[in-house]
Amino acid sequence: MDSRYAAIVVGAGHNGLVCAAYLAGQLDGTVLVLERRDIVGGACVTEEIYPGFRYTTTSMIIGLLRPHIIRDLGLREHGFDFIPMERTFMPFPDGRYLLLGESAEADLAALAAFSERDAEVYPRYAQLIAKLADVLRPTLDVAPPDIAHPGLGDLLRVRPVARAVRRLSGFERGQLVKILSMSAAAFLEEWFESAQIRASLGVSAVLGTWGSPRTPGTAFNLLHWEMGEMGEIPGSWGFARGGMSGLTEAIASAARSRGAEIRTGAPVARVIVEGGRARGVILEDGERIAADLVVSGADPKRTFLKMMDRADLPGEFVHAIERIRMTGNSAKVNLALSELPDFSALRGDGPHLRGDIHILGDSPDYLERAFDDFRAGHWSREPLINVVDKRAGY
Repeated sequence: MDSRYAAIVVGAGHNGLVCAAYLAGQLDGTVLVLERRDIVGGACVTEEIYPGFRYTTTSMIIGLLRPHIIRDLGLREHGFDFIPMERTFMPFPDGRYLLLGESAEADLAALAAFSERDAEVYPRYAQLIAKLADVLRPTLDVAPPDIAHPGLGDLLRVRPVARAVRRLSGFERGQLVKILSMSAAAFLEEWFESAQIRASLGVSAVLGTWGSPRTPGTAFNLLHWEMGEMGEIPGSWGFARGGMSGLTEAIASAARSRGAEIRTGAPVARVIVEGGRARGVILEDGERIAADLVVSGADPKRTFLKMMDRADLPGEFVHAIERIRMTGNSAKVNLALSELPDFSALRGDGPHLRGDIHILGDSPDYLERAFDDFRAGHWSREPLINVVDKRAGY
């Protein structure tokens, strides 16, 4: 071996960097992070792909970064800051639009323009979603139960969530069961009559998801977005100031301050396994690096099917990894514009351009057709489009 470390983390994406920062604060010896690219960040990077314009080229918003990680690693002191995403704008084909996030009173007035009944129902719906998200949010901080070999530790970890569920009313527990199992379209139909409102609220259930509004289980994604907690404000999401590299550079700085070493341009070819344990890695240039612990921030298929010898893994485990479906259903386009977009439903510049913009037709059926096209193997003829103005982040 050319060198030895307390731990090696493969990949300098945000997960790998967080792992390295925590390990560096707990282990005796140096933690080494190996990144194949020349920059850190993985899917959370900011790059100048057109002269004079810096883009968050992949992941673009933050919501599920846990507040305790920000505090534990002192990310604020390492330069991390964020801008809340407060508004959502949805223009419709008939020339109307829905703008949410200005204020509680303005939201109700905007909803009433489509359905006075739905505007009356919305506060109860929003309160329910927020309460159910509060119940499930603690699961983000615990290891999931080992279904194959459950033990007492698994029960103890989920006990606080079980207690919170028991404190819900009968109606709320029933709604929790529905939202964990139903499709987003079916769940929202029980609450709202306006197709435009159902589409607007349901779009979050299918963004980045292999499914349509009528796919069973998509209702849970309504909770997923409410579980965001940026700025320790439940239900909030935001943009990293300076682009997503503003986040990952801060995590990398925190890891280095704790003694971690980060090497870029160092692609890992193979994980070394001895006696049934990972003992180091071999880089693509042939360098061998030993470690007492190896953690992979790469995806499961790359980790277990490309970086490891299948003979070192249980056959059933290999087959399970092979069966993981990793087909994406969205594409991101980064544009440098000469001027701001001008929507016929709401002309000119204004608050509606500073937040989240959804082009989603006029009903959940539009979203259903968009996914049907993609599921059939071709681009959606009328796609769901999510537009984000990133000027405020730089």
